[in-house]
Amino acid sequence: MIVFTYPGQGSQEPGMGAAWVEHPSWELVEEASDATSRDIATLLLDTDQDELTKTRNAQLATFVTSMVVLDAVSRTGAEAAGHAGHSLGEYSALAAAGVLDFADAVKLVNERGDAMQAAADEQDGTMAAILGLDDDQVDVACQRTAGDAWIANYNAPGQVVIAGSPDDLDRACATAKELGAKRAMRIPVGGAFHSPLMAPARTRLRKAIDQVEFRDADQAVYCNVDAMAHINASDFPNLLGAQLTSPVRWRQTLRALETDGFTTFVELGPGTVLTGLVKRAVKTAGRCSVQTPADIDGLLETLSGAKETDPIAGTAVSAVLEGEHLFATERMVVSPAAGIFSLGNGCVEGELICVGQVLGTVNGQDVVSSFEGQIMGVLAYDGERVTSRQPVAWLRTRT
Repeated sequence: MIVFTYPGQGSQEPGMGAAWVEHPSWELVEEASDATSRDIATLLLDTDQDELTKTRNAQLATFVTSMVVLDAVSRTGAEAAGHAGHSLGEYSALAAAGVLDFADAVKLVNERGDAMQAAADEQDGTMAAILGLDDDQVDVACQRTAGDAWIANYNAPGQVVIAGSPDDLDRACATAKELGAKRAMRIPVGGAFHSPLMAPARTRLRKAIDQVEFRDADQAVYCNVDAMAHINASDFPNLLGAQLTSPVRWRQTLRALETDGFTTFVELGPGTVLTGLVKRAVKTAGRCSVQTPADIDGLLETLSGAKETDPIAGTAVSAVLEGEHLFATERMVVSPAAGIFSLGNGCVEGELICVGQVLGTVNGQDVVSSFEGQIMGVLAYDGERVTSRQPVAWLRTRT
């Protein structure tokens, strides 16, 4: 099974949107800008490192980039059976699974970034990475400070992040080294995220969460607070509310995904941090990342070559998972919105189409092909009610 994972703050880098400007999925940047009244295109293209690192900018830029990547991947027809995001990435996972509308999700992320920035400005805090020490011993190092130091991220075996006040963190780092840590080093961030020092941000964010509609998830979302799979809409408001002051249980999440049968981990968005953590925590898993349009063919090749175990023979065989695997020469044209699909004259099996060709409409919005190729199948009938990103035509692209 395939799980899509989404990175959090810290994976952003200047100019990370440049590769997507000419891609049809770039339209989400304009939608996000309209929803937040912020110039997100400038964030993704022209903002320098210092400005982009600020919490309110980093979170919004990272979320929107992940959503652009997800939209591009969805246009190929590739799908996942589950979703998980690290910290901020949990909002990407919820949007991907249909729990949150895109506009609501981007507004929440914007409010989250502002709230965390304000909390960090009010209370001096920072974070540090502890490498090569057992989780329990890291907790001991924090407790022995008798001050403001807590575990913030369980990232992978032997890799834990702690958060708190600068002086108490320095003491916790020194104690961790005494207990056998290979390295204990400060991380250049502007706040003690996922610790009790974020309580003011949690209170502010909760007010925004209570204004948003949550829906049941289309696929399971594995959440940071408890590392468990969730489907029910009623679960998510409290989980998001608790997330800001609770540790990210990413190592436990990866183990839960492995236990539940996920074998291929695909990171969507800037950076490859999560792919590296999978390599450390789930050594037998297939893994890849999509950061630019050029990575999509590699993703499809990875998915089409995925292996599963024959339950009788006990040997590895090529997996054929409907809806998850396509050849690298195949693409899907997807609906831009939810509504009634009206079939266009050019949407005919066997027809050769070009980039930009309109295959129909959904609620007055054109269903446009992003690819050149031959229509191998029409997947929605005239008058059918479709969901956003639902495939309506299957193409074999021209090479």
